Amino acid sequence: MMRKLFLSVVVALVVLIVVAVIVVGFFLGTIVKTGLETVGPKITRVSIKVDAVNLSLLTGSARVKGLVVGNPEGYKTPQAISVGSAAVGVNPFSVLSDKIVVRSVRVEAAEITFEGGLGGNNLSKIMDNVNAIAKSGGPGSTNATARANNKPGRKIEVDDFLITGAKVHVRLTGMGGKETTLPLPDIHLTNLGKDKDGITATDLTRRVLGAITTATVKAVATTDISKGAGKAVGEGMNKITTGIGGLFKK
Repeated sequence: MMRKLFLSVVVALVVLIVVAVIVVGFFLGTIVKTGLETVGPKITRVSIKVDAVNLSLLTGSARVKGLVVGNPEGYKTPQAISVGSAAVGVNPFSVLSDKIVVRSVRVEAAEITFEGGLGGNNLSKIMDNVNAIAKSGGPGSTNATARANNKPGRKIEVDDFLITGAKVHVRLTGMGGKETTLPLPDIHLTNLGKDKDGITATDLTRRVLGAITTATVKAVATTDISKGAGKAVGEGMNKITTGIGGLFKK
């Protein structure tokens, strides 16, 4: 009798733990979604919207749905980047620690918009915004306030980040609004924040957005589409390609 009672209590406790993990996972997904939509715009200076974030602590998996990164003011296209769905593998034991360990991120079929030319472009503008925030010490802060507060933020480690099957929609200045679509080679980043200190959300954004911007500009500059916009725009594209490296030195 006592044995059956003991087993019943154990089973009940296991069920309660599983339910608790599921509930916590649900609310964590909501917290992550809110964080992306709140902190993201402070880093990029553009709007960021997410339809949903589903997180399972039991499996250490997450899925981000409907991520849309807006364009800076002055650009006509409604968005710079959109992702229908992204799969994320997380170390569940790290979620509540000082350093969140993300085992993998796989983004499929992202839609990227490149708008601009000689006078600059939307992606480089966002990159400038991120670099400015990184230089100031983080989203919504300055170096002085960061030192005064002396409160390190949550750090991140991403072991494997893959963007595959992406397309870039190109609208060059001087082409009368004509749009051309190009495939983008896979973008693969590894061992981001692998050391014990990890990296900040701003630094992670900087690395990923920098890789996207570099790959996009290279894809545009190495095709014949810039010729249709005239010699001046073609020369501007070369300047953009050459200057991408300088974005990381700010």
